[in-house]
Amino acid sequence: MTLVTGNQLKAARALAGVDQQQVADSARVNVNTIRNMEARGAEPISSSAVTVRRVQVALEALGIEFLNHAQPGVRLNFSARAPLKMAGRPQATAEAVRGKTAKGKGTKR
Repeated sequence: MTLVTGNQLKAARALAGVDQQQVADSARVNVNTIRNMEARGAEPISSSAVTVRRVQVALEALGIEFLNHAQPGVRLNFSARAPLKMAGRPQATAEAVRGKTAKGKGTKR
């Protein structure tokens, strides 16, 4: 399934526990692109298909599944998590992207 609405993107970020900048970095897009996509709310995202696909792939690497049944939705699939490449950075795991150490301990915010 595919990323369709701004609300779907926002919900996916919330489930994955990442902020807009982290998604932008992993998708190799500007953070303003993520902000604009989310600002669409329940309306379809108006960004290019390539940009939407990059954002979708970045979130899928964190275990997000996009659902487009009767309404667009998202769910978290823990078994689908894979290492995530950050732009200009060494390969990172999903846990590292969300601010956790390799030992699984959360960092203070």
